Amino acid sequence: MTQLTDAAAAHAPASTGDASSRRTARTTALLYLGLAVAGVVSFMLIRPSLFEPGDPAATLANLVDSPGTARLGIAAEMAVVVTQALAAMWFFRLFRAVDAFAAGAIAVFGLVNAVVILVSAGFLATALDVALEPVGDPGTAQLLYLASDNMWGVGALFFGLWLIPMGWCVLQTPSMPRALGWVLVGGGVGYVLSAFVRYLVPGAGALVDLAAIPATIGELWIIGYLLVRGLGGVPLPDRKAEWRTRASVPTTSVPG
Repeated sequence: MTQLTDAAAAHAPASTGDASSRRTARTTALLYLGLAVAGVVSFMLIRPSLFEPGDPAATLANLVDSPGTARLGIAAEMAVVVTQALAAMWFFRLFRAVDAFAAGAIAVFGLVNAVVILVSAGFLATALDVALEPVGDPGTAQLLYLASDNMWGVGALFFGLWLIPMGWCVLQTPSMPRALGWVLVGGGVGYVLSAFVRYLVPGAGALVDLAAIPATIGELWIIGYLLVRGLGGVPLPDRKAEWRTRASVPTTSVPG
């Protein structure tokens, strides 16, 4: 009976760790999914309906005629900031037992990208304020939207950089598909290169879009994998158990 009890106790922490790992994996996936949805709404749906790159007067008219849509776009970018920051921290928690350095890189690059988009949201909010003044200034509103658009452009550097260590962590996790890891690494490199191509080769928009395809595939793949499978056999460190172990170690007093 004692042996059975000891065996059950030995298996309990691992089981608890696996459950914690699955919860963390699914929370990470949900945050990443929220980031993707907010990004699509803000950058791909709302922004094109308001911003006319070659026509400041049209941009101003769109902002004046649809202030609610403009405010929704600002809120969507703020949602990008929140979900990006939280996803970065949860990816660190998820992968720190696999490779602490790479997990830290995911967190740092993700947080920097969140700050970049935060600045972009500030530009959008200021553009709307300028547009809604009694005499709106189309030049200033257009400049602020251009600045916001370029924050997304240069921010692709860090969005690509955070995918590279993410892919590395996947490659170091035996239970996860190696193909997923390589797709994430390749997608991250593609994002970084696309940021340079955007400014070094004006008019190469099709090439920039093409470079983002591997990253999009990798992002959707890891979101789905973490939601369905979790990390798979890589339990998170049990900090409470570590503290209990330390507390149970008897201290030795030194004779005075």
